[in-house]
Amino acid sequence: MRIGFDYGGTKIAAIALGPDGETLAKGRVPTPRHDYEGGLEAIAGLMATLEAETGQRADTVGIGVPGAVDRDTGFVSMGNSIWLHGKDLRGDLGRVLDRQVAVANDANCFALSEAVDGAGAGAAVVFGVILGTGVGGGIVVGGQLVEGINAIGGEWGHIPLPMPMDDERPGPLCSCGVPGHTEAWLSGPSLAADHVRRGGAELTAPEVVELAAGGDGLAGETLRRFEDRLARSLATIINFLDPDVIVLGGGLSNVARFYETVPPLIKPHVFGDKFRTRLVQNMHGDSSGVRGAAWLEQR
Repeated sequence: MRIGFDYGGTKIAAIALGPDGETLAKGRVPTPRHDYEGGLEAIAGLMATLEAETGQRADTVGIGVPGAVDRDTGFVSMGNSIWLHGKDLRGDLGRVLDRQVAVANDANCFALSEAVDGAGAGAAVVFGVILGTGVGGGIVVGGQLVEGINAIGGEWGHIPLPMPMDDERPGPLCSCGVPGHTEAWLSGPSLAADHVRRGGAELTAPEVVELAAGGDGLAGETLRRFEDRLARSLATIINFLDPDVIVLGGGLSNVARFYETVPPLIKPHVFGDKFRTRLVQNMHGDSSGVRGAAWLEQR
């Protein structure tokens, strides 16, 4: 049995998977914010509950966290759960749970989940994309995560928007403080902010999408700009990674029109005369991150 945890800013989710990926048990508790020891205790409690429900001991334990995870030390950095920074999360969880624990970035866990038994199953190269409060990504090649020597593999949200137009320079500030990054254009809040900059009302991204679906002209223009920027950004990923499939996750992955409108916009920016990369919606929804954590291998 495998157990995975998704350590989010508001909740800690857990799942127990059988050998074929079947769900055996689930659980979640509120995240003890700014309480590192409280988080360890919450995870230990969830672990005990899942093992009691299934009557099995976990063979592997993985956890997905926001931020970069140092491949050597297991320390977390650059995430919004700042109480995890500088902590030996992997070692401390191993002590509390009395077994080895694998730790990885939550977007990497999403990508791994979809590559193993989700929308990218069977593909040699999968790029998992998060379009939500932020913009993240993960790379899976041959079923293995590619995290990189600096633990930032797949972090396409922090590269500049490709081929910016005159009115896109220098661009809005990214969450990291640098103007013009992809995250500053393609997150949910960024879509909403772009709508306001062009004269629209202050709305959430889902509200803009709903207005566009109802025929609102200004909201429709906002979505078309978003689709063009998404296409340019994904084309850049395709030109250097050439994935078999790109799987979208996060709240904006639920916008059905993107899977029809964006691929034709990608094609003109892809080198060569072939464009075979599939753009698909995730299969496991909100469970993808925690499922991917369960699929992490010990190291």
